[in-house]
Amino acid sequence: MSIDNISTELLLFFLLYGGTTVASLIACIYLLFCKGNAFVEGVTPPERLRLWAAAFFAVVFLGHIWWLLFYLYSGDYNSVSCMVVCILDGMTLMTTIPGTLFAMLQDRQRTVWPIIMATVPYAVLLELSLVYPGSHYADIAVVYVMVIYVAFTVYMIFAVRQYRRWLRDNYADLEYKEVMLSHVMIIGILLLIITYGFDNDNLTISYFVQGAELVLIGLMLWRVETLPQLVDVSLEPLEYAEPEKQQPTAIPSNIEQLLDEQCVATQLYLQCDLTLIQLAQAVGTNRFYLSQYFSRHGITYNAYINDLRINHFVNLYREATATHKSVTAQQLANDSGYRSYSTFSLAFKQRMGESVTAWMHEMAV
Repeated sequence: MSIDNISTELLLFFLLYGGTTVASLIACIYLLFCKGNAFVEGVTPPERLRLWAAAFFAVVFLGHIWWLLFYLYSGDYNSVSCMVVCILDGMTLMTTIPGTLFAMLQDRQRTVWPIIMATVPYAVLLELSLVYPGSHYADIAVVYVMVIYVAFTVYMIFAVRQYRRWLRDNYADLEYKEVMLSHVMIIGILLLIITYGFDNDNLTISYFVQGAELVLIGLMLWRVETLPQLVDVSLEPLEYAEPEKQQPTAIPSNIEQLLDEQCVATQLYLQCDLTLIQLAQAVGTNRFYLSQYFSRHGITYNAYINDLRINHFVNLYREATATHKSVTAQQLANDSGYRSYSTFSLAFKQRMGESVTAWMHEMAV
């Protein structure tokens, strides 16, 4: 087919297809060989997450290549080559997608082996469709893989919610609670997989798939590079459990005094990314006793630290206004232990019931 005979719609599709292929390859090479962070200065993402994401981008790149070769040299959906490509696609995607999403949770306790084993029936069904032409084994395989992806999506939604609770109870910085993006990517990947399954050479659907893939590649790359390595992650399992169930022993009676001496008086709460483990070590106890203390007072560790930080911000602002010193909210937020202003704004509104701007305006009247 000469280029003159190619329609504008088909040419646009090949441009999008090629753009997605190149973008996935660039993303893979960047994560594997770029030692710095081109997105956020000073943030070091987990190495395990980088490797899994690079593997996912490599699979996307290779998938585009082998499907292109299939269409160029075969195009027969009932051929052995089609079954081989489908098996490669299914096995590789159903390995690298869970691996990447698990790595975003920085959780080494969840493995991809059960999901890999779940793909075996998919491969068997495709092989049966070759042995028995005209049967419905291929259709059953498509439905089966959709069910697997839907089940995994539901599982990941609960895992992310569990992760959010764990972060709330162990980390002071609310920035780590921004896990909604993980939900978006999970649902986005699921929709792409389902759309692929019902793509019957419809160019409109193909445009959507390729455009969505470009967005997903950029979103995932940005998420990988902006997710910092959690402190002390090797010391704590990411499985969330109630402290009382893990350590039923009594709480030391002097924890409140120790917190006042080692956290409030020393202003330890101003340390960015202060964890529950670090605070427990500072007061000479363990995380289970400290978790019990906060739980029995109806608060979380996160709320405790952020209350101290917001109070510190309020005091700094009042001192500045009393001396007619020109300051900005962002500057005072940084001085109050917040690395991110958006994180501070969220914590301030939760603590004070109004935005920073509204509160400062009221104070100025």
